[in-house]
Amino acid sequence: MPVKIPSTLPARTTLENENIFVMDEDRAIHQDIRALRVAILNLMPTKISTETQILRLLSNSALQVEVTLLNTATHESRNTDADHLLEHYVTFDDVKDQKFDGLIITGAPVEQLPFTEVDYWRELQRIMDWSETNVESTFHICWGAQAGLYHKYGIPKYDLPHKMFGVFEHRLLNRTLRQAQGDAVALTRGFDDIFLAPHSRHTEIRREDIEKHPDLQILAESDDAGVYIVSDKAGRNLYITGHSEYDPFTLKAEYDRDVKKGLPIHVPKNYYPNDDPTQTPNVRWRGHANLLYANWLNYYVYQVTPYDIDKIP
Repeated sequence: MPVKIPSTLPARTTLENENIFVMDEDRAIHQDIRALRVAILNLMPTKISTETQILRLLSNSALQVEVTLLNTATHESRNTDADHLLEHYVTFDDVKDQKFDGLIITGAPVEQLPFTEVDYWRELQRIMDWSETNVESTFHICWGAQAGLYHKYGIPKYDLPHKMFGVFEHRLLNRTLRQAQGDAVALTRGFDDIFLAPHSRHTEIRREDIEKHPDLQILAESDDAGVYIVSDKAGRNLYITGHSEYDPFTLKAEYDRDVKKGLPIHVPKNYYPNDDPTQTPNVRWRGHANLLYANWLNYYVYQVTPYDIDKIP
């Protein structure tokens, strides 16, 4: 099934050119099916690029997904056209009385600030609290994962000496747990034992802090990039510290931007052939990314959410 998005959203043309099936509202209402309602709280300054990346992954599923785009009311975006925001985005106050099958909270370029100094921190706290009763499962990305773990469990983030930047190998954990509990860790079903994912961040969370909380389990980590996938044992909250949604040239754009600004930045690791930025990047994480989002939609949203969305606990 396709992802259902407005015909005026810029991502629509990009996805159609990639031969990805998207659906307009008129066609969707003639299908005898309840679409999954997924809200995307887009905290990235490059909102249109991030919309496209996430919609691309949500569309690669047998499920019909109806997307609502959210932005913060307490922060004015300077990098996205105001007309685009007015036409396609709503704020939390517009949806606070509604329920959603899923919620995605993106990363944000504020990781070097203390959480409480982020200008929309209190609004984000309200949204995360609201999701506990109005959303079946929430998928946190990068800084969004750090923010979620800090808000709910008090888990701190730590500054890194150098930016974690590149594409890194990760390994699955708890093989015995996966075999014994099955759907408890269905997020990683079908993963290779070793898989790749991009990271782009200046801070990290640490294993020893997560292990203090018996409600949390680490599903995957990297020798280089550290903890990658964390889940609560109910599957209501998933925390992904990397950027599996990145498209082929996102890391390149970030690297070129920082070089142009004269900022200290190293070539993203394991991204360009021979780490040579004059060459075309290799994309080796696409299969993992599609499986990650498909598993979330299937096992943590579709399989458990009630048909009557108002009955979400």
